[in-house]
Amino acid sequence: MDHKFRIGDSKVLESRETVDGNMIRRRRETPDGQRFTTYERIEMPALTVTKRSGNKEIYDRDKLMHAVKASVGKFFNSELAVEDVVNKASEILYGYNTDQITSKQIGEAVLDVLAEVNEVAYVRFASVFREFKTLEDFENILKEQKRKK
Repeated sequence: MDHKFRIGDSKVLESRETVDGNMIRRRRETPDGQRFTTYERIEMPALTVTKRSGNKEIYDRDKLMHAVKASVGKFFNSELAVEDVVNKASEILYGYNTDQITSKQIGEAVLDVLAEVNEVAYVRFASVFREFKTLEDFENILKEQKRKK
């Protein structure tokens, strides 16, 4: 079936906020009776990220999603759980109320969220983000986590 219409040609049947409150889910219907769903994400102001190298780039939530999924996605039951981690980390970043952040702040925000939701993913992400080189590095992070409990 070839659907040649604009979203504006459809009518909204139902609108709901997603559980995390970051998106609106709209159930729509085209003039010919076809139904589909759209998701509208709240657009946040641009953040500039200063990387370790000193280079600057625009914060890319999708890039963070990919990085988190690649490094610790297997420790979660669904892609939605990974997306929840990224949403919470993004909330932390926007909560700094500045348009300039560092890649270190991004990594620390992800670690803060992972520490609350999945200890194994936390240790795995920390090992990559903090560039663990020795067994002692792992022992230290485990001791730190046990102390926090």
